Amino acid sequence: MTEYTGHLHKMHIQLVEGQAQYELNLDGQILAVHECIGRTIHIEFLEEIHCVACGRLTKKSFQNGYCFPCIQRLAQCDLCIVKPERCHHHLGTCREPEWGDQHCMQAHYVYLANSSGIKVGITRGSNIPYRWIDQGASQALPIAQVATRRVSGLLEVALAQHVNDKTNWRKMLKGVPEAVDLPALRDELLAQVQTEIATIQQDHGDESLILLPDEAVVDITYPIEQYLEKITSMNLDKTPAFSGTLLGIKGQYLIFDCGVMNVRKFAGYHVRLSV
Repeated sequence: MTEYTGHLHKMHIQLVEGQAQYELNLDGQILAVHECIGRTIHIEFLEEIHCVACGRLTKKSFQNGYCFPCIQRLAQCDLCIVKPERCHHHLGTCREPEWGDQHCMQAHYVYLANSSGIKVGITRGSNIPYRWIDQGASQALPIAQVATRRVSGLLEVALAQHVNDKTNWRKMLKGVPEAVDLPALRDELLAQVQTEIATIQQDHGDESLILLPDEAVVDITYPIEQYLEKITSMNLDKTPAFSGTLLGIKGQYLIFDCGVMNVRKFAGYHVRLSV
């Protein structure tokens, strides 16, 4: 048995020959968790939570690992992160303008992904393909490059009138979705939002939104031995210790024979993990 003790964080991801590979970093102790499929893992919450931003001890975490003062102070915890069309950096009211310069006032990509079905999403170029893997996508296709996070949000809102902009995580964890002709769907969707695209380019400049007609579809597979018919969520607040056979990993979820655990949700939790 190998034992690790440390704070949970979002799993590190690599895409190797089309398959997602995962690592858990528990305060510098690295576990290649994709190599643990079929093995029994025991996880025990040690009753301490530290904020992933400031390290403060907190009784409760918010937004995947932040303490309450940080969600009030940090730009990365502002509402515009989940609703990018409401980015207010250009108004001079960003909580952290320098952070906004580095993360929001940069080129973003609008994409289609097939996870629990087709969805539209946005990401910075540096997050490709990791953002798609985080969402458990089996297929993904960039369809536009835009100048800023706000512009990506405006295009996403337009496309979301015709296609989902959220992943059904329970459905995503139940199996592989049926393959879709993403280039054909891209062309169909962009034709439906021609007016909105023209308005964005008129308001922000022609170079603010560049369509990508020649991108290739990225196919992704996951290290999964078996899917569950019924999805039960493992919650460290309610069940501070559990053991299970690891059946697979998808998105940021560990799939056990006893249920699934969203690692990202419990970022900052101090745990003991044994394999």
